[in-house]
Amino acid sequence: MEQMTIYTGKPVIMDRDHVDTDQIIPKQFLKRIERTGFGRFLFYDWRYEAENVERPDFELNQEENRGATILVAGENFGCGSSREHAPWALGDYGFKVVIASSFADIFHQNCLQNGILPITLPKETLAALKEHIRAEKNEITVDLPEQKLTAGDRFSVSFDIHPYWKNMLTNGWDEISLTLQYEDSIKEYEERLFV
Repeated sequence: MEQMTIYTGKPVIMDRDHVDTDQIIPKQFLKRIERTGFGRFLFYDWRYEAENVERPDFELNQEENRGATILVAGENFGCGSSREHAPWALGDYGFKVVIASSFADIFHQNCLQNGILPITLPKETLAALKEHIRAEKNEITVDLPEQKLTAGDRFSVSFDIHPYWKNMLTNGWDEISLTLQYEDSIKEYEERLFV
């Protein structure tokens, strides 16, 4: 997993509540067995009116939003089924951070396990951030060690993250790499057990 300490990226606002995982990555694209290649299908039914024909009014298709890596959403983002393909699609598209007022629990966990930082902000703070982005067009900087989000010189807010996941993301560890840190102890245990 990629290490995340201080990350600066271009935001895109998706001012919608209750965006479910079937909207993030529709079911017909879940046939792949790899974790890659899902980005082109992200928000497929909203992004395209026909195969490879973009809807010009959809947020990600607007020229000023191309290349965005921070998604600023609404309430209950990632609800619906527990498909891990949803964060795979977001990550493959290029998103590193998703900011919302709330997340579905399983989606939130799946993001963390796949190196995407979900940041929960109170509704009023999220609304102020959206207003600031629309007015100032600033990039957003996320300082994970300090748990601080800034946009330009005039917007700054702290956010919470569980210490376990903060440690995992700042070190670029997934749960396999964490387990491998105990490889010698595991080997020693196996040798004692099977001798």
